[in-house]
Amino acid sequence: QVPLVESGGGLVQAGGSLRLSCLVPSRTLSTNNMAWFRQVPGKEREFVAAIRWGSGTTYYGDSVKGRFSASRDFAKNTVYLQMNILKPEDTAVYYCAAGGGLIRSTSESYDYWGQGTQVTVSS
Repeated sequence: QVPLVESGGGLVQAGGSLRLSCLVPSRTLSTNNMAWFRQVPGKEREFVAAIRWGSGTTYYGDSVKGRFSASRDFAKNTVYLQMNILKPEDTAVYYCAAGGGLIRSTSESYDYWGQGTQVTVSS
């Protein structure tokens, strides 16, 4: 079990910014891929972004391209999701996830999950 610890959610006005953090206490091959998903009640979990620890290669969901940015800090064992130009439709619980193998945008590809952090964007 790899406990992922998320932080950084909150309430922000439309057009504002937030940065989410995800601490990964143990980096191994099984946590080589880090991803962010989000979910609103009654809907499926949506892929937001992913990043590989080693190369730093990033991937983004279509709805956040150009506004969100994923990054990682080796020294702090932490990945970040910088969210800019936030919109009310970005309101959701955001989850950090970790997995190995090929990096993918499906939630089934990730074995470890954080507890989730609420992001609310007011209009």
